[in-house]
Amino acid sequence: MAARTDLVTDPAVVEGLLLARRGQAYYSRALSRLSDADFDGPSLLAGWGRRHLIAHVGLNARALTRLVEWAATGVETPMYASATQRAEEIDFSATLPVQALRNLSDHAAIHLTVEWRDLPDEAWSREVRTAQGRTVPVSETVWMRTREVWIHAVDLDAGARFEDFPPELLDRILVDVTGSWARRREAEGLPRFVLEPTDRALHTVAGPHAAGLDAAGSITVRGSSAALARWATGRGSAGVTTADGEPAPAAPRWL
Repeated sequence: MAARTDLVTDPAVVEGLLLARRGQAYYSRALSRLSDADFDGPSLLAGWGRRHLIAHVGLNARALTRLVEWAATGVETPMYASATQRAEEIDFSATLPVQALRNLSDHAAIHLTVEWRDLPDEAWSREVRTAQGRTVPVSETVWMRTREVWIHAVDLDAGARFEDFPPELLDRILVDVTGSWARRREAEGLPRFVLEPTDRALHTVAGPHAAGLDAAGSITVRGSSAALARWATGRGSAGVTTADGEPAPAAPRWL
């Protein structure tokens, strides 16, 4: 019997799905390096041990699957019933036996990729609502999952590194983060940052120069694209400095 393939033909979505699936494989390899005893250790994500992090990533796949099913059927199926329900589900799942947590990670990821595979071309532009209340086309679930698996693979503290990320992923992360800061700058009084990756042309990053804005008064942060992505997502400032060589300030929150 012939293998089933993605129904979507939009090149941007096809490319995004490939990066998401590469990220899932990268995350799964990091998870496989953890022994059963390692599950009880800390993660690199403040406030969460590995159990909570693994539960969260698995449940995130389930939540995104609900959005894809919403687009496929037209029946509204929110990511979570409420923020309280989401937190309670993570707390409970974190107590599962190790093999059950491994199964949750694998099965939820497979279910999501199957729902993506079977979503017809015309359904990818249908709108759904994220847990933050944003209305987005269901195609946005691909990027939502992509950033989840690649970055949380690092948070597992099992050998994954931002330096392993594909260049196009690092660029997309920086565009995403700086875009989030720009949208919230006025309301939250955020400083204006110019990110200067030492291994990229500046125009690959959505900083003030890329937007055609006056950079006067901005804070320039320099480093490799991997170091900048690590800093911008709140994972540490190693390898990044300001324009005058001083330590970079803490990055504002991303999400």
